[in-house]
Amino acid sequence: MEGQDLPYVLIDCVGGKHGVYEDHVELLKKHFHLITMEEYLQNKGFLGERITAIYMWHHKPVVNKELLQSLPNLKIVANSGVGIDHLDLKLLASHGVKVSNTPFAVSTDTADMAMALMLASSRRLVEGYLMAVSPDTEHFPADWLGAEVSGASLGIVGMGIIGYKVAERAKAFDMRILYHNRNQRNKEEESAVGAVYCKKLDDLLQQADFVLLSVTLTPQTHKLIGKRQLELMKPTATLINISRGRVLVVDQDALVEALQRKVIKAAALDVTYPEPLPRDHPLLKMKNVIVTPHIGSATTKTRLIMMENMTESIQAALAGQPVPNEVLL
Repeated sequence: MEGQDLPYVLIDCVGGKHGVYEDHVELLKKHFHLITMEEYLQNKGFLGERITAIYMWHHKPVVNKELLQSLPNLKIVANSGVGIDHLDLKLLASHGVKVSNTPFAVSTDTADMAMALMLASSRRLVEGYLMAVSPDTEHFPADWLGAEVSGASLGIVGMGIIGYKVAERAKAFDMRILYHNRNQRNKEEESAVGAVYCKKLDDLLQQADFVLLSVTLTPQTHKLIGKRQLELMKPTATLINISRGRVLVVDQDALVEALQRKVIKAAALDVTYPEPLPRDHPLLKMKNVIVTPHIGSATTKTRLIMMENMTESIQAALAGQPVPNEVLL
């Protein structure tokens, strides 16, 4: 297929903070004629009619009513990652535009990240590293202790694809697994990982040594964990969040207060609001908090698979075929 015959696909930019990875561009150009937002804005009249898909990498480009009205032949927005709370699904549907994401591509790495955060927090790895490399350290105190992961209880809030993969990993640590979900999994799935269903979130919070948040963003999960929920947790418990920070699954003010007052022992967060946090934010100054820069799916292989999934979704939509990983209202 000649280059000029390839579908026109809108991207934000190449490289930089939000851009498509430079080493992905060569592969994408085999399938699409890529148009950056800068190129589009310079030539709306010509390009607006030709763009049939948006390749959204790290929530960019921003899709709003004005952009949709200028792209009359748009068929699909292919979104990287799982979360789609930055997209107005009703608005897109009203313009006949499909949406896809990449939930299966990110699940393995994100589950690995959950275990990494749990182990790092429980064994105080960041504190230990700082002690080990500090020029002021003269000896390692014998009473500097962490907490056990093996044999502890893990409460998984949101036993979807990622949550279940975490349970599979936790089973290898002989952890007691509790979970809270909108729907109970079947008995075979529960038995495979030794998971016990908690119909009420409160029951899970009261029992778990580690509480892992792995939920999608819905009106029901907005500020799912606040002051009351934190006070239900054990004073020795750790909160781990790998789900969403952008629209607050966790009430961060309540979390800061709970950590300061030792209502819970520690927190390990791969997501925050905003990202990054202001440099003077209290969470960044606490020894019992680990914050990572939303890197749950950030491995070379997974990001390549995400790109391939998005490419397949765009191609299917433009061919009038069922869209892999289509997000439905």
